[in-house]
Amino acid sequence: MAMPKEAVEAYVAALPADRKAAMEQFRKVIKKNLPKGFVECMAYGMIGYVVPLSTYPPGYHCNPRLPLMLISVGSQKNAISLHHMGLYGNTPLMKWFVGEYEKLSMGKIDMGKACVRFKKMDQIPFQLIGELCTKITVEQWIAIYETNLSKVRSGKASVKK
Repeated sequence: MAMPKEAVEAYVAALPADRKAAMEQFRKVIKKNLPKGFVECMAYGMIGYVVPLSTYPPGYHCNPRLPLMLISVGSQKNAISLHHMGLYGNTPLMKWFVGEYEKLSMGKIDMGKACVRFKKMDQIPFQLIGELCTKITVEQWIAIYETNLSKVRSGKASVKK
């Protein structure tokens, strides 16, 4: 279940100093650039930015009591992880992000399907993350999510390799 803002503050307060500073910068950049309508909360043990159930009552299909997640940021054992579900659900957005990251000449991106891991706190491209946050509105995210969900349910979803 998504948890209120007080839980976000407690999560950040419990982090080591270097992670705390980076996490506060993540929050600042995301909140400044994310289109209106997304809400910050704790979800899945990380700070999440979600479409609230009041906007999208069906919620997340695996657990309809949970709001639809777009972004989450968490302090993991060896890195801070940024999960942006729009990267996984929107191939052109993924290609744009990876291309822009490569232009920064910061080495090879450490990335999974929707997860970007940052092991060096001083090498987090906050400006690029801010730009990424501007790319999907609540309405666009719901449409992307529902399109991909209908493909999964109809068996027409392709497996990305």
